[in-house]
Amino acid sequence: MCGIIGIVGSSPVSSRLVDSLRRLEYRGYDSAGVAVAANGRLERRRAEGKLRNLEALLVEQPLPGTTGIGHTRWATHGAPSVRNAHPQMAGRVAVVHNGIIENFAPLKAELIAEGRRFESDTDTEVIAHLIDRELSGDVDPLTAFQAALGRVTGAYAVAVLIQGEETLVLGARRGSPLVVGEGQGEMFIGSDALALGPFTNRIVYLEEGDSVAIDHRGARIFDRDNVAASRPVRVVSAASALVEKGNYRHFMEKEIHDQPDACQHTLSAYIDPITATVSSPGMDFATVDRLMIVACGTASYAGMIGRYLFESLAGLPTEVEIASEFRYRDPALYPGALCLAISQSGETADTLAALRWCKARGITTAALVNSHESTMAREVDVMFPTHAGPEIGVASTKAFTSQVAALTALAIAAARQRGRIDAAEEARLAALLLEAPRLIADAILDDGWILPVAQEIAKARDVLYLGRGAMFPLALEGALKLKEISYIHAEGYAAGELKHGPIALVDEATPIIVIAPSDALYDKTSSNMSEVIARGGRVVLITDAKGASHAPDGATVVIAPACDPLIAPLVFAVPIQVIAYQVAVLKGADVDQPRNLAKSVTVE
Repeated sequence: MCGIIGIVGSSPVSSRLVDSLRRLEYRGYDSAGVAVAANGRLERRRAEGKLRNLEALLVEQPLPGTTGIGHTRWATHGAPSVRNAHPQMAGRVAVVHNGIIENFAPLKAELIAEGRRFESDTDTEVIAHLIDRELSGDVDPLTAFQAALGRVTGAYAVAVLIQGEETLVLGARRGSPLVVGEGQGEMFIGSDALALGPFTNRIVYLEEGDSVAIDHRGARIFDRDNVAASRPVRVVSAASALVEKGNYRHFMEKEIHDQPDACQHTLSAYIDPITATVSSPGMDFATVDRLMIVACGTASYAGMIGRYLFESLAGLPTEVEIASEFRYRDPALYPGALCLAISQSGETADTLAALRWCKARGITTAALVNSHESTMAREVDVMFPTHAGPEIGVASTKAFTSQVAALTALAIAAARQRGRIDAAEEARLAALLLEAPRLIADAILDDGWILPVAQEIAKARDVLYLGRGAMFPLALEGALKLKEISYIHAEGYAAGELKHGPIALVDEATPIIVIAPSDALYDKTSSNMSEVIARGGRVVLITDAKGASHAPDGATVVIAPACDPLIAPLVFAVPIQVIAYQVAVLKGADVDQPRNLAKSVTVE
């Protein structure tokens, strides 16, 4: 989650750019830079490491200009270095960018074939070259910018300077957040309201797919079809900017929309897109004979998805233990085992106790945590990070998908280390996983089905969720989400277990939500749906377009983006979250703070 700032000002901006970047340090970064447009030229200053290094450089080499952009970078494509730091430049264009451009490699090859030279290892430089190429067609900067982004696939937020346009900054978002700030004769663009706090409290939250041009006259905003659009201005207090909901009704809704950015940032800790390799920092899974995952609630369901991945990809025997039960049954331990704890907070009492129990018996321990200075992170032998950012809503959304993203990456790394896949397959799987942020964003946008489905489910007293394979843990997670925030009784089952008891609950008053992408298990799950419909049950089928074309008659179909089975748990998590959220809203429940629940359970 790199940081972006852009200013169209009435006074020199370089120091203000740095001040804003300092407010974005909480996102994490390994280099920083700024660029300004002045005197018909673009100039930039970049430094590796902390912001103080950039500040020192600006003292030595001042940067005049009243319009500029800045960036704190978390390395994805290319190692942390000055040459890979942002802004990236090509010809008349300077770009700062958050996110991943999935198709950067073929675009870069195309541009090189045209004679263009690249100076960095980043995917960002491709954007700069694409815009510069469009400008050669004698079009205006905004048109060139929008046309260039039309070639790009991925989840991103960008801000752009154009040489000779000294009162203009262009921006766009798809999957990563971007906001616009209105000042007195000045305009701003940034990753979040916090970045703009010193300058204005009047914030416009861009919607998914929006692009914007800011100048001294204001902001021109365009939707994903490049049609002029209007977005409301909100007044945000400086004190609330860090945890501001933006134009969302609840933090949970905001955090559902944060997921493309959170997953991308998490994946950047494990995948090098340049070399197409996946790492497991601090751990060689070739030395592990058995994996024991301990977790509670949502984190345990992420662990169950991880079990499918570690066993199918890496051939690593894996168990998932409910942390609150683990040590009380005096489990048999294995000398070559790894105990992996999963926790958003890193303070979950039962999980921490299970971890310490294993550690006291000489078992190697690891933790997958979002809080990197937490007790678990400090006490384990190996810490695997997620980078979801602060999650305010009690019902976990982006923390869950970030955990699944990290586990998927670790399973790929384990498969390579254990000799189950070769380098070519590692690269293929890495490329598939890097598609997840974009497809998650697509799933969030695909919301036309929400209201009628939610209205039906909101009337129910009981709801069943069914899934096969990795969709079974997702069924458990869907049921948990619904009962957590809407207080409707819900249960998740493996679809094959339907006839072993749960089918007795089927009637016209009990919706059955079936999670079934069109994979190798779809036909079996389709038979289960037919059994339900034959008994008068109401089926809501969450599938992709291909699955929808084979849906049983009578099923209500929710279409999610088509994707490879590897990332289906990430993509199909979105519909179950949105269903639970909308049902809770319809029922008037306290979505962010459901009764009797706490964000972090720190007592047994």
